[in-house]
Amino acid sequence: MRTKSTLLVVMFLCAISLTFAQKNKKAMSIITGKVSIKQYHSFEELDKMPKGKLLDLYIERIEVIVNILPNIAFATKPGITMTDLGIPETKENIKALENNREASVEYFDSTVEFQRTILPYSDSRDLISAILFYEDTLKSLHTYNDFKSD
Repeated sequence: MRTKSTLLVVMFLCAISLTFAQKNKKAMSIITGKVSIKQYHSFEELDKMPKGKLLDLYIERIEVIVNILPNIAFATKPGITMTDLGIPETKENIKALENNREASVEYFDSTVEFQRTILPYSDSRDLISAILFYEDTLKSLHTYNDFKSD
């Protein structure tokens, strides 16, 4: 009799833990990864920097842009989930989001590998122009909601 009671209690606890484990599954955010830069720069500030620092800034800005711009129709900040947008969290939709994340990471990694190999040959002024352009693009995200109609 005691064995049956113990077995029933163990089975009950297992069932409860499985139920809670499934409920605690956190919804995946549409935007992940690095989504902001530490500082915006002027031409004068960038012109005083060594090329290695310019390369790092350039790559950092590419990372933020790769993480945000492809998903701008959904969100411009991290933390927004499919549920928040009214998108059903079906297996197909979750798989699509996972595939999108993997593709973004793969694209960014291959881009950085290329940039680290080729960019050192670029002109510093061209790097500065590109950094300033990327920074202006990132600044414009703050006004994105101005384009939305209610």
